[in-house]
Parts: sequence; C-alpha cells; structure tokens
Amino acid sequence: MTAVTDATGAVREPPARVPPAERGATRIADRVVAKVAAQAAREAAGPTPADADAPHATVTVHRDTARIRVHLELGYPCDIGARCAAVRRQVTERVGALVNMKVSEVAVRVERLHPPTATGGRTR
Repeated sequence: MTAVTDATGAVREPPARVPPAERGATRIADRVVAKVAAQAAREAAGPTPADADAPHATVTVHRDTARIRVHLELGYPCDIGARCAAVRRQVTERVGALVNMKVSEVAVRVERLHPPTATGGRTR
C-alpha cells in the first residue's frame, strides 16, 4: 500500500478496505424490473395495431429471481403462440442481461385481439 500524506506533510495510514460482504447490497425495485420486461415485450411482440395499448408487466421478485406477468394486445389474425413464445424469450433474456436476475416464469396474457381495419390492412 502507498502511504498517504495530509496537508501538513505528515504520513498517515490509508483507510482500511471494507470486505465486499460488508459493503452492502444493490436492490432493484420491482417496478424497474417491470419496466424492463414491458420494454422487452414491446420489442418482441412485433407489429401491433395503432389503437392497441402498449404491453405492460407486473413482477414479483424474491431475492435474485423474478416471476413476470406480461399483458399485451395483438393484431388478428397472427400466430399467437409464436408471438407469445418470442415475448417470453425476449423478456427472459433482457431481464437477465440488464437487471442480472434469473427469471423463473414469464406468463403472457393476451388481453385483446384487434381485427384488421376496414381498409383491409393492419396499421403500424
């Protein structure tokens, strides 16, 4: 270790290092994890109708493990199963990477299916 001098030039001992276990812990709020999950669901859900609500998520965190429930709306017709699987994969990956939590469950709930618009095509 290097000696430390004060303003008068006197040598004093550097502060003792605190062991990692005694430094504390980082706690990430459930609502932060929910926002990350909702954004990941938006990324994975694919094109949605203009009048659809944005996906949102609710989260339960126990220690370093999250259980996530995602609510979304989809355009119809579409492959609902494939879209839900893509959302589950993306949410698991993004929460793991950005928040460093294991995801034990991602439940996807399709709240509403939007039929095509009167012009025959979906928007957005």
